[in-house]
Amino acid sequence: MFSRKMLLLIGGLLFVAVNFIMVTVSSREAMPDNGVERIAISLIAPFQAAVAHTLNSAEKVWQVYFCTVSTAEENSRLRRKLSKVEEVNNRLHEVELENRRLKKLVNFTRSVDYKFVAAQVIARDPTPFFKTIMIDKGANDDIEKGMPVLVAEGVVGQTIRVAGRYSRILLITDRNSAVDSLVQGSRIRGVVKGDNSEKCHFRYALRKEGIRDGDMIVSSGFDQVFPKGLKVGSVVEVKKGNSELFQKVIVEPSVDFDKLEEVLVAVDFSEPKKKE
Repeated sequence: MFSRKMLLLIGGLLFVAVNFIMVTVSSREAMPDNGVERIAISLIAPFQAAVAHTLNSAEKVWQVYFCTVSTAEENSRLRRKLSKVEEVNNRLHEVELENRRLKKLVNFTRSVDYKFVAAQVIARDPTPFFKTIMIDKGANDDIEKGMPVLVAEGVVGQTIRVAGRYSRILLITDRNSAVDSLVQGSRIRGVVKGDNSEKCHFRYALRKEGIRDGDMIVSSGFDQVFPKGLKVGSVVEVKKGNSELFQKVIVEPSVDFDKLEEVLVAVDFSEPKKKE
């Protein structure tokens, strides 16, 4: 019995021999038209056709392979290029959003005569027990403890810790915060207090006072911390108990603290006056 390797070797030798005969016969300029030649051609022709088919198939396979490799490389290059373009577009979008926010702050600073220091929010208190943020400006920028922090939408809070290049801001939603305020329309006076939630309370408004949902609450300026007339929030709920002296007023702050990225610290507002 022949082994598999021996059979493959014999098959390979026969294949080479047949192809050699095929090439020899095909290379003759003229072949005698006799029975032997016809028989030889009849025997060789199928092998010749098979070899030609095999070579053509192999050529097509290689062409497809190289085309696939080239396409894959091109796709990879295009994906890298697309990724870079998307990164650039994302940066441009961020710059555009930042420009919009800064434009609002600039427009606000032009509407009053206060002296401001612009700062970026760089950190937030991660605990639920305090509502504070950190900004990238401090004593080196003339910021002191107790200064009001604002944005175009309204009151943010006040500085409670100041270092050389950083300051910590107590937000008006913190339970330790208090803003002396007025109901803008009726001029009813009270104090906006935080409770460590997303809302605030308008305290010390007598039960008889007419406060309604949607009323705007603004800073009164009486606490000597926040300039007068700044938005604090709007009334979203009013409850009056029959046996209670004061009514319960819930206020939604004008500032969205979750989206706060830039702020203004009012370093001088001793004699504010509206610009014409």
